[in-house]
Amino acid sequence: MRLRRLSAAVAVAALAVTGAASAQAARPAHAPERGSAAASVQDAHEVRVATCNASLNRGAEGELVRDLSTPDDEQARNIAGVVQTTRPEILLINEVDFDAAGEGARLFQENYLAVGQNGQDPIHYPYRYTAPVNTGVPSGLDLDQSGTVGGPNDAWGFGLFPGQYGMVIYSQHPILEDRIRTFQDFRWADMPGNVMPEDYYTPEQEEQLRLSSKSHWDVPVEVNGKTLHVLAAHPTPPAFDGSEKRNQRRNHDEIRLWADDITGGRTAAYLYDDEGVRGGLARGERFVVLGDYNADPLDGDSWDGAVDLLLEHSRIRDPKPSSAGAAEASALQGGANLQHEGDPRYDTADFNDRPAPGNLRVDLALPSKNLPLLDAGVFWPAQGEPGSELTGSYPFPTSDHRLVWVDVKVAGNPRR
Repeated sequence: MRLRRLSAAVAVAALAVTGAASAQAARPAHAPERGSAAASVQDAHEVRVATCNASLNRGAEGELVRDLSTPDDEQARNIAGVVQTTRPEILLINEVDFDAAGEGARLFQENYLAVGQNGQDPIHYPYRYTAPVNTGVPSGLDLDQSGTVGGPNDAWGFGLFPGQYGMVIYSQHPILEDRIRTFQDFRWADMPGNVMPEDYYTPEQEEQLRLSSKSHWDVPVEVNGKTLHVLAAHPTPPAFDGSEKRNQRRNHDEIRLWADDITGGRTAAYLYDDEGVRGGLARGERFVVLGDYNADPLDGDSWDGAVDLLLEHSRIRDPKPSSAGAAEASALQGGANLQHEGDPRYDTADFNDRPAPGNLRVDLALPSKNLPLLDAGVFWPAQGEPGSELTGSYPFPTSDHRLVWVDVKVAGNPRR
């Protein structure tokens, strides 16, 4: 498994794009055809929303901007090819190194997404949002209890430099920038009933430690006059710790933050965002939870029931997206997969099978129940199917994660 691991927010309305894409190239069965960007925005209320951990992270600050400054990076071309095949209108990408100027996010749009890859039509996103994350940001504390202060394990979130493993949202619909909420600075100790390990952190550390290993974003998007909240996050992997299980526990509570936010009311009264606004999501709001949550409902190392806080939430509909490629990979790779309880069709990540953890369902696209569900899927073609060259096997041409998409119909009360 790859490690998953900053300064005011950067919200960008990209230049308007002329000349919408023409006829679409043929789409494999696992990625139903979508209309052009212009048609999809003007159409009724059907919207494809997707999440993709693209592994567009690099080992040093500035390397990603350098790699994306030309249209020649093979990994980035392949990721763009996946996006152009599935054609989401709203897309969260995890593991894109953050830079304060937003250059990495811009360059990926201009040099890759807006350029046709492998016979696919370009895809244009007039709106995008990126903001600081906790990864690589020095805490000034000895969080790993090593006796020294400094290094990736002592950052607020694991990272070699500020912004490593960041996030970007691309959208064909307007982002309501003045209503965005971020929870980067929320302190773990301020969550009632948290599962922070006892007798591991010092009182000073407990008082200051941030909960979100990257950040939690509530990004409202206007879709045909209605509001759709994109709830984006990337909790820490529940591994790479000791008997205190600090990462496993943190992963659980990072997931719980969204569960409480969605529940709202008294349950979310303790929450405060980075502007000091308290409370959770209002009842009746439409939303989609997106991101790599590093937690499988049945297998892997996560805290028991962690991701079920979302999958079984009373306001969430679990579309259970699947793919033939995931089932095939599990059977071919064996190893830890042979001991799994979960149905391999639902896996979204191709992790190490020997010894562990095997392939898992960790990437989520979960719509609220007040959004009629039309379809859902995972871009993981079986061997020999169109697009399988973009997923492949280790060393992967793109990422060890697969893009997950959901089609919903946005309708209901006018935007408040």
